[in-house]
Amino acid sequence: MNLNKAFVLGNVTRDPEVRSMPNGNQVTNFSMATNRVWKDAQGQKKEEAEFHNIVCYGKLADISARYLNKGSLVLIEGRIKTRNWTNQQGVKQYKTEIIAETMQLGPKGAGTSGNSNYSKPQFGSHEPEQNNPPAGGDIPIIEENYTPPADNAENSEDQKPISFEDNAADEIDVKDIPF
Repeated sequence: MNLNKAFVLGNVTRDPEVRSMPNGNQVTNFSMATNRVWKDAQGQKKEEAEFHNIVCYGKLADISARYLNKGSLVLIEGRIKTRNWTNQQGVKQYKTEIIAETMQLGPKGAGTSGNSNYSKPQFGSHEPEQNNPPAGGDIPIIEENYTPPADNAENSEDQKPISFEDNAADEIDVKDIPF
């Protein structure tokens, strides 16, 4: 059995570069740094940084382009891939990247300079609002029985509160798991 899995938790070292592939899908590239601290044989504190090239496709590319900037704290889970090509001088070159499969954003302000553009998602809109962080500057928490506020009086009559109690019959029973 083989396994190619990488987990890196660190800070973004440059803003993500956004590109579109010929089929129209988005791809972002950025780098991040992870630090290692240890003591050598003489008891001296040592520190080194490792830099990682990250590639995001599809929805992760959109999220990274909107929410990440230089200094952002992020956890990336993905697979390692090494590309090779021959440059214009005929020399074969290699680049090792982590292809992101999942991403978890750190709290707002963790490792940032404080002047980053925060983009909150807008339902039904493709244009993010700039510089509108949630109250408290942290990741918003949505409660289980949260009902979004109505935009106007017409829509408020049509909306029903979200309830998770109806899904209780859909819960997984341990004896249903095949292993």
